[in-house]
Amino acid sequence: MNEHLAQEWNTLQNNHEAYEKSALHIKLLAVGLVALGLMVALDSTLLGVFLLILWFQEAMLKTWQGRLADRLGVLEQALKLGDQAQCQPYQLYSQWLAKRPGLAGLLLEYARSAMRPTVAFPYGVLLMLLAFF
Repeated sequence: MNEHLAQEWNTLQNNHEAYEKSALHIKLLAVGLVALGLMVALDSTLLGVFLLILWFQEAMLKTWQGRLADRLGVLEQALKLGDQAQCQPYQLYSQWLAKRPGLAGLLLEYARSAMRPTVAFPYGVLLMLLAFF
């Protein structure tokens, strides 16, 4: 069983890191979009809408990444204590579905994620930049 917990940890850790790379790509896309949009004089309102969509998309991604991090913490604790009875392997979605919030709860989770400084940067700065153009 310990082997299964370690295998799950390894898989989730790799996915957690892949989410981080994806978030960086979304940020770079946002910066590139604004730079290109300003160079070709696209409507600032339209650019702002695209930025908000990318910001919310990253917030969703980081929320999902947080769920992986929560499960990684559970796995690490079980591996550290050798307590496999309290932690069954391969239960990420079952455990999440058991405590899944409703629509309002999910939207609140995404909004909280969007307001974290590591997610909000560079979107807030780019939106302020667009306000001047």
